[in-house]
Parts: sequence; structure tokens; C-alpha cells
Amino acid sequence: MEKVKVPPKKMAYIAIGTAWILFQLYLALVSPLHPMLQSPVHLMFALFIVFLNNPADKKSKKPWMKVFDIPIYAGIVFILYYVIANTARLTSRVQYVSPVTMIDKIAMVVCIIILLEAVRRTLGTILFGFILFFIVYFWFGKYFPSIFRFKGTNMQQFTELMTMGSSGIYGTPLYTSASSLFYFMLFGVFFSECGGGQLLIDMGMKVSKNGTGGPAKAAVISSGLMGMISGSAVANVATTGVMTIPMMKKIGYEPHQAGAIEAVASTGGQIMPPIMGVGAFIMAEMLGVPYKTIAFAALIPAIAYFMSVFLLVTFMADKKSMVDGAQKAEAIQTEKILPRLYQLIPAIVLVYFMVSGASLMRSGMMGIFTCLIINVASKFVLDGRYCVSLKKLGETALQGVKQASEIAVPTAACGIIIGVVIQSGLATKVSKLIANVGSTYLIVALLITMLGCMLLGMALPTVAAYLVANVLFVPTLIGLDIQPLQANMFVFYFGIMAQITPPVCVASFTAAGIAGADSMKTGLTGFAYALVAFLVPFIFIYDPSILLIGTPLEIVKGTLILFLGTYLLASGMAGFFLVPLNRIERTILLASAILIILPETITDIIGIVVAVAFFVICSAKKRKFYSNKREENKVVA
Repeated sequence: MEKVKVPPKKMAYIAIGTAWILFQLYLALVSPLHPMLQSPVHLMFALFIVFLNNPADKKSKKPWMKVFDIPIYAGIVFILYYVIANTARLTSRVQYVSPVTMIDKIAMVVCIIILLEAVRRTLGTILFGFILFFIVYFWFGKYFPSIFRFKGTNMQQFTELMTMGSSGIYGTPLYTSASSLFYFMLFGVFFSECGGGQLLIDMGMKVSKNGTGGPAKAAVISSGLMGMISGSAVANVATTGVMTIPMMKKIGYEPHQAGAIEAVASTGGQIMPPIMGVGAFIMAEMLGVPYKTIAFAALIPAIAYFMSVFLLVTFMADKKSMVDGAQKAEAIQTEKILPRLYQLIPAIVLVYFMVSGASLMRSGMMGIFTCLIINVASKFVLDGRYCVSLKKLGETALQGVKQASEIAVPTAACGIIIGVVIQSGLATKVSKLIANVGSTYLIVALLITMLGCMLLGMALPTVAAYLVANVLFVPTLIGLDIQPLQANMFVFYFGIMAQITPPVCVASFTAAGIAGADSMKTGLTGFAYALVAFLVPFIFIYDPSILLIGTPLEIVKGTLILFLGTYLLASGMAGFFLVPLNRIERTILLASAILIILPETITDIIGIVVAVAFFVICSAKKRKFYSNKREENKVVA
């Protein structure tokens, strides 16, 4: 039998990927290392993987361009050698006191050049230009307008900031990537490949197959469940959208509606506990609180979000059924759910350990090990139908390594921005500008913060957007007597919602491509469908009870009012409240919903009075509609 020849590049990828996994296993099972060793080594592995996946000739297809990768690989090896050889000095020095050597400066320059090139190849020119701007600002701040003027820096100070301590590239974001995010990326791919991902999708399909709007409901449930695990709205749309969008179109949803529903549901996975993508893990580190604190706080707003989308698609289907007759059914075929429920055990184990107070690293590892154990058990205890081969598990592990590298690079790159913003005093200056407005009008300060976060979210990956917003805006909000948890959740929400906010709404554009719909129309529709997500952050700033902050009575009251407003908001967006609504009626109902959602007693009362009046009027219309239908049926008979 002829041996299959493995290309050298693939062999290198397998070797480095395996070495990285073994390194991370050492950290989890033996002992964590000093941050000044652990973070740089983690980043160097990530850079190797990134450049192997994105060679210089990937787009141009010109083989001679591969020569540009040689100095990059040499540079990564040099930094790895430098970090290991100087471990004792790097881990014991006092930042800004101990001397900086020439080799330190050279290593810093090489690291930044390679990191910037990795950002350019993987994340495009926007983040690359963003980082470059902050580096230029740090060096030439004295030439900027007076309000942003900064004295500038020198090579020694720049080296200290970037690579000699925990306030630059090797700061908290990268350390979080090494100590927890890597394991959750690996868990996500193992869980999905071993059947858990498909099971979640099928569960959403099964639950929603009966009743009007089945495929749309399936899209909401399936995409929400998968979004928690994947942590990527775009990847989620691409995974579940290819199944749900065509089915929604078949039963009568317009292409732009189907695309918008999928985009909104997929994006919401990142705010839905217990596993909120990856951003929430970084938030826990930044706040210095257990992850379960973040997950519990996010629960009620997330339920309101998915409740609004689920009700919206239900009301849209009911409206179409009432106007056009019974909605065309679309069969949703899935494999049997019950024989596969054991595939959820890894997710249950993961959540159990997180809630019980175990470290995120340990929780992730337990989830991974459970995936592997369940996979073996499915072969020897069950019929082996859903067992994944050893070769496939190896390929899955390497896929997880790839995803982990795509998180490590932007988190490290954001360390540059964070370091510059803090060291130059830019964060303080921005805070003063917003605080001057917010001291008189808090709502104006919140609107400015919202716009800033959304601009960052449009330009940067979700994790990067949150990290930059955390430095630029969170101190301002805290200075305005807003609790740290509220402030962080506020910027976190708007960084995520930028994924479905025109003009740059990548999740909606991806869904539009699958649906064959107009991109901007899909984006605008998705923005409207997710309206509750743009209101909720303002609510929990003024009324923290929906973040489970307050007395039980306050929490129950705040939750019920939010859910009532959400119900009416979905009705208004769909144009259906017991009966189809005209434009004026929709506008009045939407206004009523917003008045109820606003955290003021007087607006709640006005909104509820209007809603009750609407209910009475629409109930009478519904009775009249069905009375007329019965009369028509008698005449036909």
C-alpha cells in the first residue's frame, strides 16, 4: 500500500498545533506559568498557526511570495528563544525601574511588526490601521490638537509598555486567552464535532416544527443555542443559516426577512448565558469577578432579547395566516432526539463546573475531557453510530487551535491600543469630555458611549471592540456613579449589536448572501427586529434590577415590566396584535411598548393604559373578523 505523502507545511502545522495543545495541557493539568512566560509563548504559538494558515501567497497565488514568510517565522523563533532564555530576568524585574536592554528593544520591535502583519492578514486593514494610528499617536502626540496633546515617548518607555509588563501586548486580554479562552475554543469544536452542535440545531428544529412559522422559530432557537457555543455571529449564520433561511423562504417569509431573523438570532447567542461566546469571559477577568456573576446578570436581558425575536416571528406568521389563509407548512426532518441527548452531557458538565466556582481553565478542560469520554462511550457502549474517529478528532483539535489563534492575535493586538490609551492619558481625556456632558445629562453621555461602542464594533471583532470600549468608556460611566457591572454590560451589548447595525453589519450581510436578498435591506430589517437589544442597556443603567441587582421585589417588578414591553414591541414590529394592524396602530403600539420599557413609573402607567385600550379594541376586531368568516362559510356551504 502506497504511503500518503504529507506536505511539509501540513506537517509543520500538525507539529506546532500539537505542541501548543500540549503546552496548554501543561498549564491546566500541571501548573500555570508566570504571565511573562505564559502569555508570550501562547502568542508565539498563535502567530505560527496564523501565518501557516495565511501565507503571503494565499491571495496572490504567486509562489515566490513565500520568501516573505521566512523572516516572519525566524522572528517568531527569535522571540520564543528570547523569552525562554530571559525568563528569570523577565519574571523578576520591576517595570519602569529595572533596566531595558538592547535585546529587549529588538524583541519588542520584531514582536510588534509580526503581530501587525498577523492582524493585517487575518482581520484586514481596519484593525491594522487602527493600531498603527495609536502607535503614531504615542510617538507623536505632541503634534496633536491641544485637547489630545501628549508629550510622546521614547524607545525605552515604549518597550517597557509594550512587552516588559502586563500593560501592553502581554496584558490581561492575552493572559485571558491563554488561561481560559483557548480551552473554550477547543471545547466548542469538540462539542460540535462529536454531535452536540447538530443536536442543538435539531432540538431547535424539533421544538418548532409544529405551528405557524416553524422554520423561523427553529432558526431563533437553533441559532441561539449554537451561538452560545461558537461565539461568532458570522460563523453561526453560515452554519445554521444554510438550513433555516431556505425553509423560512419556502413558507412565505421574504428573503430579507429570513436573512434578518437568522442574523438577529445568531448574534444573540453571544449575550445568552450560560456560555456567552468569549467576550463575557474577558469581562469576568476585567472586573475580577466569577464568570457566573456575569452569566446570572445577563440572564433576564438575554431572555427578553430572544423572547422578542421569537414572538416577532410568531406574530408575523399569525398575521400572514389570518390575512392569506393557513400558512404553507414546511416539513422539518431531523434525526431522533432522545437517543442523542447524552451528547449534551459535556455542555452540562462545563456549566456545572463554571457555576460551582471552578476556574474557567478547569471548567473548559472538564468539558473537553467529557466530550472525549462520551465519544469513546458512544462506540463501545452504544451502537457507535455517532462516534467520531481518532483521525477526525485530531483534525477537530487542529481546527480548535486555528480558532484559538484567531482570538489570541486580536487580544494581543488590543493590548497595544489599551496600553497607549492608558499611558498617554487619552482615556482620561475622553472620560472628561463625556463626563462634562453626562454630569448634566446622563442620557447624552450614554448615547455618545453607545455610538462609540457601535463604531468600534463595526470596525473590530467583538472581543477587540469590547476591550477598547472598556478602556475608553467604562471609566467614564463609573465616574458618573454607574456600577462597574452595569458599565461593562452596556459597552459589551453595543459592541455585539454592531454586528447587525447598518451600514457595516457583517452578520446581516452574510445572511443576505445565503437568502439571496438585498444586503442593506436585510441589515435595516435586522436592526429593527433587534430593537429591544438597543433599549435594554439603557434600562439596566437606570434600573439595575434586570441585572439581578436589588431586592427580590425590585427584580420581579423590573422583569415583568420589561417582558410586557418586549411583548408589545414584538407585536408592533410585526404589525399584529390579535389582528393585523395598520401603520398608525403599529406606531401607537410601538410607542406604548417603549413607554413601558422605559424605567419610569409615569411612563409605565401611560404605556399600560394605552396597551389595555388596544387590547380591548383589537379583541373586538378579532371577534368581528371570525364572525364574518363564519358567515362567509355558511354562505359558501
